Amino acid sequence: MTDLRGFDLNLLVVFDLLMEERSVTRAAQRLGRTQSAVSHALARLRRQLNDPLLVKTASGMAPSPLALALAEEVRPVLRRIGRSFSERGEFDPAASTRTFRLALPDVSTSVFPALVRAVRSLGPTIALEWVDLSPSTLSDVVDGHVDLAFAPAAWPQPDGTDFEMTPPLTIASFARKGHPAFEDWSAASWSGCEHALVGVAARVANPIAEAAAAAGLDRRVGARVPHFTTLAPLLSQTDLVATVPTIALHDVLDVFGLQARRPPFTIEPMPHALFWSTRLRCDPASVWIRSLVRETLGDAILAAG
Repeated sequence: MTDLRGFDLNLLVVFDLLMEERSVTRAAQRLGRTQSAVSHALARLRRQLNDPLLVKTASGMAPSPLALALAEEVRPVLRRIGRSFSERGEFDPAASTRTFRLALPDVSTSVFPALVRAVRSLGPTIALEWVDLSPSTLSDVVDGHVDLAFAPAAWPQPDGTDFEMTPPLTIASFARKGHPAFEDWSAASWSGCEHALVGVAARVANPIAEAAAAAGLDRRVGARVPHFTTLAPLLSQTDLVATVPTIALHDVLDVFGLQARRPPFTIEPMPHALFWSTRLRCDPASVWIRSLVRETLGDAILAAG
């Protein structure tokens, strides 16, 4: 029995064409190789299998019994492999019934509806599932439980993940219209307010707290909420101020009677990235959903300013 660990499987492609053409010259033309290269490949294959395989005769190359038996086994395998490679570059969203699981912070509430619209316009039977970010999100990406995650770029990245930076999230301070602090907006008035904080997956330092500390400012906490979606009604009915990514509230300002101001001290935009499994780097469906999320998310971040 031939030991396949030392067998050059590329020789089987040459063998398959030689069996079709029964000619070194024609096989070489189809392969785009020289006749000597094909002859050399056949010689190697003969040595490895200890069989003449194809013997030159007056009417062409005649196969040995082993060659005939091998061709019947090799040809369908090569055809299946060829189909796999040709189908690898294809993903038809219109015919797909796939469900993509996206891990997004709820800061992306304006993004998810836009994603659903975009996906269903191209793939009406494709479903999206929104998964909350958690400390295990990137491990879930590696394990295949999550197709794509949008998360802070500073999150520790486990082996087996790829990433791509998105536009960073700019920060703004939000409060109800007519809030007295916004009448004379300054670092002192910001520090003098009571603030609403959002509890998100705590894997990196809070850049807003760090920036405030660097500016020598305190932030008195008046309320903590679990999700960004709870901020707008809270701010509209209290004198609390929230300093959060602009994408979280920019599209509901009028609905809840809110206003926004640039923070009165420097807060650098928050770097974020899309993360996916390295295994899916070239997967056509994964490439497709990444492209759609990249475009939709980028538009939303830029619109939020």
